[in-house]
Amino acid sequence: MKNLKTYRKTVIITTLITLLPILLGLLLWNRLPDTIATHWGADGKADGWSTKTSAVFFLPCLLAVIQLITSVIVLNDPKRKNIHKKPLLLSLWIVPVLSVLMNGATYFIALGMDLNMGIFASVLIGIVFILLGNYMPKLQQNYTVGIKVPWTLNSEENWNRTHRLAGKLFIVGGVITACSGFVSSLAGDGAVFLVIIGIAIVCCLIPAFYSFLLFKKGI
Repeated sequence: MKNLKTYRKTVIITTLITLLPILLGLLLWNRLPDTIATHWGADGKADGWSTKTSAVFFLPCLLAVIQLITSVIVLNDPKRKNIHKKPLLLSLWIVPVLSVLMNGATYFIALGMDLNMGIFASVLIGIVFILLGNYMPKLQQNYTVGIKVPWTLNSEENWNRTHRLAGKLFIVGGVITACSGFVSSLAGDGAVFLVIIGIAIVCCLIPAFYSFLLFKKGI
């Protein structure tokens, strides 16, 4: 558990930040309605609701569990030393930042703020993709972060080439995802949803297929 102990303070801080929306929800409790919108379509219109208790407590707690599991897995990777410090910290901070922003936006919309959640979510997802793409080429072989297929794990050169390509795809995909929310009123919910899912699939499958082709070439 040495790796976890080294980052213990970071794990504690990020987990507490993940739970921070609970405190905000309690502070706003008397102003929040009994039923709160917790799911939105690509056009920003609410299509799913939860009780105030569930909205304030359930999602932050679920995300905190995910954050702890992610931290333990990443920090106990046998090849953790190969993960550049910045992408390692990025992997530890994604969940808490999303928790604060998404839950905070949920509360403020419930209080009457005019915020298009479809655009907000698309931009957030796009930024995450761009950040991941920026750090992809800096990753060295490891078992938890990156394009982890048999061929990249078998060859360092295969890993490096695959992640250079993946980095470019994630950045382009992130820009497209961030922009997709702004055209939801023209393209429709289904089209935007398919675009985002399609981008995620392309960003994962193309590098994996490219890695396989490099393997067949002896790389």
